[in-house]
Amino acid sequence: MTKKHYDYNVFINCPFDDKYLKLRKALVFAIFDCGFIPRCALEEDNGANVRVGKIMQLIKESKFGLHDISRTELDSNTNLPRFNMPLELGVFLGAMNFGVDEQKEKNCLILDCEPYRYQAFISDIAGHDIRAHNSDPEELIKLVRNWLNDASTDKIIPGGREIVRRFIAFEEDLPTICAAVPIDIDELTFNDYAQLISEWLRKNT
Repeated sequence: MTKKHYDYNVFINCPFDDKYLKLRKALVFAIFDCGFIPRCALEEDNGANVRVGKIMQLIKESKFGLHDISRTELDSNTNLPRFNMPLELGVFLGAMNFGVDEQKEKNCLILDCEPYRYQAFISDIAGHDIRAHNSDPEELIKLVRNWLNDASTDKIIPGGREIVRRFIAFEEDLPTICAAVPIDIDELTFNDYAQLISEWLRKNT
């Protein structure tokens, strides 16, 4: 890992199910459009790697961490809470506070679906700046843009409304892009989607 990559890597800690898919797509697009690199456990399809080890490595390689705790809720099948997202947030905060060298430079954005909802299940993070996206991809894009713009020293990043406009345009172009590969949209892996975004942005910005 080079220092340069570390400074632009954004670790994504969010749900991977279909219910969250539209929000995750918006996250990945916004991070790329802001000039940063999205990183998450979905990028590596290697069953030999223990999941928690993979996550810790991604956190180590990423200066930025985006943590959406909006799906910390009871599972409909087990009636038990889903704590993956708070666990990964805790690992990131631990690295930020107890790590050495560049690890101490870490910067995180904590997201939830409603203001102050987190106080009912993870009150220890009170004092951190938790932002609510209201399960709206456009609002999520604007929150990510403002966070990364505040952290960026290179240039002013395009405004949230412009990134939303580009995301909508990309999603409209996606069926044609996939047909040219050819690949069905529902077959796209995280890496496929990331590559298509990167190529589209090079041609359209």
